[in-house]
Formats: sequence, structure tokens, C-alpha cells
Amino acid sequence: MDFSDFLKYVPKIKQEKLLAEEAHLKMVPVERILEVEKFNTSSNNPRKAAVMMLIYPKNNNSHLALIVRNTYPGVHSAQIGFPGGKVELEDESLTHTALRETHEEIGIHPEKIEVIKTFTEVFIPPSNFIVAPFLGISYSELVFIEQEEEVAGIIEFPLLDFLNEKTIVNKIMDTSYGNNIEVPTFKINEHYVWGATAMMMSELKEVLKNSFKN
Repeated sequence: MDFSDFLKYVPKIKQEKLLAEEAHLKMVPVERILEVEKFNTSSNNPRKAAVMMLIYPKNNNSHLALIVRNTYPGVHSAQIGFPGGKVELEDESLTHTALRETHEEIGIHPEKIEVIKTFTEVFIPPSNFIVAPFLGISYSELVFIEQEEEVAGIIEFPLLDFLNEKTIVNKIMDTSYGNNIEVPTFKINEHYVWGATAMMMSELKEVLKNSFKN
């Protein structure tokens, strides 16, 4: 999608209704639903985090930025996600967290990002985090600088491919919820995006689709 065309829809995107659980459940295996039902988020005192769903122009076409996390001892090792991370004491807000972490992980300064919408939080039982996603726009082409300690690579996902239903495929995987289970994923070249990131992407996709057709 041409970036100038995308920008015409920004006012509609800002006003579009969030579909929350309805969108999230499209990318959730049954096993995860059962696992979440066991948790009482108020008593477990989950930690807070925030991520940035960043749309920007590349060769005049709209793209969505994701990162490949480094391999490390932890439940999110080597997974695909949005730039972001946990709330630090100096953060003034969740928006501040998302902007700060985006700057740290992929080198995009907060001044280059306009945050236009807050999306529905997602609870992640394995790490006991509640993650707040934000939609941001950069109006010029970007030069990414990877934080080597945490980021193994950056995926620049064309928005047209993101909106294509053929991008969603089921994959048999081993997860924290169970082994050898069927998981809905977004397939990006050789990568499979699943879990909390796929849930956020699903809500973003529905918001964009509804904005574009109205």
C-alpha cells in the first residue's frame, strides 16, 4: 500500500473500534485459552510492558517493523515481536516505555514517531507480563540501528502482505502450553509469528481492514 494512501486513513484508524478478544482469539490455540483461565491477574501481580507497532514508508510503500529477538535463556528467546519491553521506574507512562524501548532496540528516536492509537493489552502467562501495544507512524524512511544484545534482526513487513489472509497459517509447534499443538501464525518469509505478538497483530489487522473499507 502506498504510504501516502495509508496516511489518508489515519483519521479513521484513530476512531476505529478495537475488537479486543474477538480479534485476539483468531490467533490463539485452545491450549492457551485453558492456560489463561488458570490465572488470576490481580493476585499474580503481573509486570507491565509496552510495545510499538510502527508503520513507516519504505520505497514509498507502507511497512510494519518487527524484530527477531536474540537467543537467550527465557520463554521469548528467538521469537518475533514488536520493539518494546518492560516498564522502568523513570518511565512517565506506558507510551513513554514503548517509545524508549523502540529507540533502544531499533534506534528510532521518539521524535520520529507519532503515536496515534492505543490497542488492547495482552496478558502473557509464561512470563507474567501484561503488554500494552501502541500504534505509531514515522513519516519518513527509517535507518534502523539494532541493539545487538537483544535484537538479532529486523523484519520489514509490507502492509499489503500483512493484510493478505494467506499470510495466516497454522503450524504444529512446541509451546509453553503444550507440545505438538496446532498454533495460528503469521508467516513472514521463513519466520512464523505467534503468541502475544500475533494476537496484537490480529487486532491491528482488523482495525486497519475496517478503516480501509469504511
